[in-house]
Amino acid sequence: MDDRTFRNAMGKFATGVTVITTSQNGEVRGMTANAFMSVSLDPKLVLISVGEKAKMNEMIKETGKFTVNILSEDQKEMSMLFAGQLKEDRKVDFDWIDGHPILPNSLASILCDVYDAHIAGDHTLYIGKVTNIHMNDGDPLLFFEGKYRNIANPSNVG
Repeated sequence: MDDRTFRNAMGKFATGVTVITTSQNGEVRGMTANAFMSVSLDPKLVLISVGEKAKMNEMIKETGKFTVNILSEDQKEMSMLFAGQLKEDRKVDFDWIDGHPILPNSLASILCDVYDAHIAGDHTLYIGKVTNIHMNDGDPLLFFEGKYRNIANPSNVG
């Protein structure tokens, strides 16, 4: 099978959208990801997948921490910004909890210390031990078949 067929099949799995953040020496880095899942309740563990060549990969290795910001339907622009889809320079104002940068108005911000890491193909799977959680009410930003969606209008997000 070719890469496009594989990607199209994976696109059939509807996901939420997250922005992974970390910081080092005052520099905040973020990346959009939909490869996120819970792993364990005891201990509380989550998993993210980061491309081996991504700058975020090196930074998480160095800092040993990351935050998973689960985006609300009103945060499509944040997703696009951290996915590199918006080319303009834009300043993002982060909130801070326990030294972790979080995106304001996210449905949940899950603060993690790296618990374990595994290289799998062209990605590193980071298992994070959850150290803190901040939550807000709202509806999620969804992603399906390569397009942003939301609960109220599942066919597309404008």
